[in-house]
Amino acid sequence: MSLFEALLAPRANEAAERRLLQLGPRIIEYRFRRSRRRTIGITIDAEGLRVSAPRTAPWREVERFLAGHAPWIARKLDAWGAVQRGPLLHGVSGDTMPLFGEPVVLEICKGRRSVDTGTPGLLILKVSDPARRDLVIDCLLAWLKTTVIERLAPRVAHYTGQLGLPAPRLAASGARRHWGTCASSGLIRLNWRLVHLAPELCDYVVAHEVSHLREMNHSARFWATVESLYPDWRAARDRLEKAGARLPRIERAKTSAI
Repeated sequence: MSLFEALLAPRANEAAERRLLQLGPRIIEYRFRRSRRRTIGITIDAEGLRVSAPRTAPWREVERFLAGHAPWIARKLDAWGAVQRGPLLHGVSGDTMPLFGEPVVLEICKGRRSVDTGTPGLLILKVSDPARRDLVIDCLLAWLKTTVIERLAPRVAHYTGQLGLPAPRLAASGARRHWGTCASSGLIRLNWRLVHLAPELCDYVVAHEVSHLREMNHSARFWATVESLYPDWRAARDRLEKAGARLPRIERAKTSAI
């Protein structure tokens, strides 16, 4: 077995693993995992290609599936490769980020911890030591998590009202791959990164999660509920996919960003 074949061969007892896929003249790396799902699935986003397969699916079946979708995979990867990544926020004065679709500039000042939005286009953060970026980032993140709930709670109430449902409990989420989740208990979690997006995209996410209060699945009835709340959901979903890749990344330390 060659090294290339060995890298492609399945390995047991691994929840997720790195593999290689040949697309014409190029070789790409992707992440592969097995799960309880019934079909083979592909996800392509700013982080690359991910493939999931049923635990019992033969490896040759996975290979045939990928080969059959190779042109589509190549096009999607190229499209994502052309998307400009969001700026890296360092927690210093002059950093710029979108706030519900509108750009704001950060100004870091010394004082009792607070955030001031009174000046249009300016977000003033006060911390005890402006030179300590960890204090600045902690202050910013706490404010963003509070703000996403404050700003989107009325929209949640609006859409639940349209379905004749009571407003659910809300919480902020820091999930990497989900804009929102809805638990069977009725708790809706909204990703704090929604504060960067245009209001109409936030509305789509809210309508999506509220629809789960009626249908805890992604069935045809679920999407019919979404459409009743947000008729232009398809266009919003497409915009949301690309907008997510352009969100600012917040630097917490020299070695990581969120």
